[in-house]
Amino acid sequence: MKNVLVTGGAGFIGSNFVRYLLQREPDVKVVTLDLLTYAGKMENLEDLPRPENHVFVQGDICNRELVDQLLAENAIDTIVHFAAESHVDRSILGPMPFIQTNIIGTFTLLEAAKNAWKDKPGEFRFHHISTDEVFGALQSGDPAFEEGTPYNPHSPYSASKASSDHLVRAYYSTYNLPITISNCSNNYGPYQFPEKLIPLMILNGITGKPLPVYGKGEQIRDWLHVMDHCEAIYLILKKGKIGETYCIGGDNQPTNLEIVQLICEILDDKVPRADGKSHTSQIQYVSDRPGHDFRYDINTNKIQRELGWKPAHALRTGLEETIEWYLNHSAWVDSVLDKDEFSSWINTNYQERDY
Repeated sequence: MKNVLVTGGAGFIGSNFVRYLLQREPDVKVVTLDLLTYAGKMENLEDLPRPENHVFVQGDICNRELVDQLLAENAIDTIVHFAAESHVDRSILGPMPFIQTNIIGTFTLLEAAKNAWKDKPGEFRFHHISTDEVFGALQSGDPAFEEGTPYNPHSPYSASKASSDHLVRAYYSTYNLPITISNCSNNYGPYQFPEKLIPLMILNGITGKPLPVYGKGEQIRDWLHVMDHCEAIYLILKKGKIGETYCIGGDNQPTNLEIVQLICEILDDKVPRADGKSHTSQIQYVSDRPGHDFRYDINTNKIQRELGWKPAHALRTGLEETIEWYLNHSAWVDSVLDKDEFSSWINTNYQERDY
C-alpha cells in the first residue's frame, strides 16, 4: 500500500479514513477523488496530518477518462471505494442518483482498475465499502447479519449497494481482480452530515428544534464509531484475504428512541435548556418511513477472529465525544447549515415528516 485512491474522501467516513491513513502510514500517498455533492465538503479535509502526501481531485467516479488518468499518473496500487449516495429517504424520493453513483460509478472504477492493473507485477487491492442494509431486516430473535447472510434489500439505496457488491464479487470471480468487501452498520462521529439521525438530533437539540422520531422509535440499529470503522478497513487492507467479505459493527442494540434519549441526556448535562426542561421535551413522533427495516445487528466474529479487530468505543462514550466535537466545531456546522440545498431538504422533509 504505497499510493491509495480514496473515492468519496471528502465525505463523512471517507474523510475520517483519509485522516486516519495519513496518520497511521507515514510513507503512503493518498489521492482523494470526490465530486463535492451536498455531503462532501473541503472543510472535512482541513488540517490533515502530512498534507504534503495528500492530493485532492474534484471529479466524478463515473468519469472513466478521469479515473484512468488518476490511476496511471499516481501509480495507484490500492482503491478504497467510499463514494456513494447513502441516505435512504433521499433514495425513496429520487432513486436515479443512487443508481448512477452506486452502480455505474462502481462499475466504472472496477473497469478502470482491471485495465490499469492487468499484467502488472505487484500487489493491488480494490476495497469496497458497503452496508448491512443489503441484508434486509431482522425480526426479534433472528440471528445477526454475517458474511453469508442472503441479500434482501428493501430500499432503492440498499438495492443499489447490493448491486455494487455483486459487481465487485463478479470482477473477482471473473477477472481475478483483487478485491475485499466490508459491510458495516450505522456509523457516527465527527464530520457526519446532519441528514443522519445522530448529528441531526444533536444539532436540533442544541438549537431547540423538534427531534422527530419515526413511529414509536422502536427500530433497532447497531452503531459503529467512525474511527473504529477506519481501523477495521485499515486491518482489512493490511491483513484481509483477497476475495473475502468482512462484517463490521459496534456490538450494541439500542432502539432509535433510546439513542435519541441518550443524546438528550448528554445534552442536558453539556448544554442545558434555558427553561430548565430536558431536551427530551423536544421529541416529536412522526409517521414512519415507507418500508422501514425493523432491526439490524452485525455479527463481528469473523473480523475479530481473523484480523484481531474489535470496536474500541462504547456507545455512550462515543456519543459524548461526538457531541463535544459538534459543540467545538461551530464553524463547520454553520458552513453546512448555510447550504441552500440542505436547508431546503430539511424544511421539506425532516421538519414536516421525518428525519
